[in-house]
Amino acid sequence: MPKLKTKSAAKKRFRFSSSGKVIAQASFKRHNLRKRPQKMKRQARGTMILSPNDSKNILKYMPYR
Repeated sequence: MPKLKTKSAAKKRFRFSSSGKVIAQASFKRHNLRKRPQKMKRQARGTMILSPNDSKNILKYMPYR
């Protein structure tokens, strides 16, 4: 069987914790930030662990993690 390719976009955007959970940047923090509440901008700092449903898709993109 040929090797599976990893999606380059997923490789750049996601990483894995030591327990195997998917870590990602918070969304909606690129532009138009003047429209967003200060609380939302504060809570979107740093990284977050994706929900199990979202993680399933990412794991398909990265077969060899």
